[in-house]
Amino acid sequence: MTVSSNLDTRYGRAPNRGTRDRRVLHIIAGSLAAVLVAFVVWVGLGASEPLIETRDIRHSIIDENTVSVTFEASIPVGRSASCAVQALNETFTVVGWKIVDLPASTIYSRSTTTDVRTTEQSNTGLIYRCWLT
Repeated sequence: MTVSSNLDTRYGRAPNRGTRDRRVLHIIAGSLAAVLVAFVVWVGLGASEPLIETRDIRHSIIDENTVSVTFEASIPVGRSASCAVQALNETFTVVGWKIVDLPASTIYSRSTTTDVRTTEQSNTGLIYRCWLT
């Protein structure tokens, strides 16, 4: 073995070092590409779900066992939905609950008012969530 080959081996200048470096770079690039493809598929599949938005407008306490809740629901045109409306007391405990069915409509955003019966005096009434039916 010559002095130059001993020095090359000692200081990492082996003839197969370039091949090994390229192999590591290919593995890293392949891994990043796989993560990118998985992310694009995940985002693409999530975007296909129709969007439903809700907004509380107002509530009014009618009596000890009833609260009137007005909310706005933005639902894709031509689709029906159901919404859960709840009444809460001063400790934020649910004291009333009602499912409201919203028929299909040609209007994207619509306002709805409903009365919710309660088991005790409520402090507020609000929309919980909506889903397509």
